[in-house]
Amino acid sequence: MPDGPDVKALAQRAKAAAGVELGFTPLYLQVRQKMLDKIIAGTWPPGTALPSEQQLALQMGVSQGTLRKALDALVADRVIVRHQGRGTFVAEHDQRRTLFQFFKIASDEDGRLSPETLFCQVVERNGSAEERAKLAISGRKVWHIHRHRALKGRVVLVEDIVVDHARFPLLDTKVPLPNNIYELYERQFGVTVAKAGERLKAVSADDRQAALLGCEEGSPLLLIERTAQALDGTPIEFRLTRCLTEGFHYSSDLK
Repeated sequence: MPDGPDVKALAQRAKAAAGVELGFTPLYLQVRQKMLDKIIAGTWPPGTALPSEQQLALQMGVSQGTLRKALDALVADRVIVRHQGRGTFVAEHDQRRTLFQFFKIASDEDGRLSPETLFCQVVERNGSAEERAKLAISGRKVWHIHRHRALKGRVVLVEDIVVDHARFPLLDTKVPLPNNIYELYERQFGVTVAKAGERLKAVSADDRQAALLGCEEGSPLLLIERTAQALDGTPIEFRLTRCLTEGFHYSSDLK
């Protein structure tokens, strides 16, 4: 008589198929998300030292190996940082992090430099349909930040930044804004920029841009369109940067 079906094997295959169908998430990614939720909720603000791996594993109810994989994932996403001999901390937007993670313009001769803000203006206005769509907001009011930024003493960047008026109340009272604007978002408004997507396009300078950048009208510029996102993935900033590339270039390390 032929053997009947292996009920146990069939059950295991059904369970595995169900897991795939339902989008089963590995345990370490579930732990990563729980920790990220705590950071988003402000339980662990930027700069906070996290408990030891042993304590965290106990809190999360997982092994230290699983906990360590979750921490590695958060480190890779630059949400937390490890300091040798000091421990693990929630990342802050200090000058170094902003420069190397979010500023990609470098000097042809001197490499990556920190830009200096020479002019900054904050204006309240109605956002365009494109701006509101980029920020995924229903309200009409936005803050428009206009900045002139210099490298090696020369203005090479003109920035137009738009953020949600409701999310950054009284932003105009913070003028002059600090050079590291992401640090301002984080410390004054509790909004951490986790990542940003950029699109690059070659354009020509119009008469106004040429006057600001000290170049001839029609000179080649690099247009950088950026949408920055918070830890929970919501868009928080839409930015257009026009960059004079004479003596400078866009530098991005692919890993």
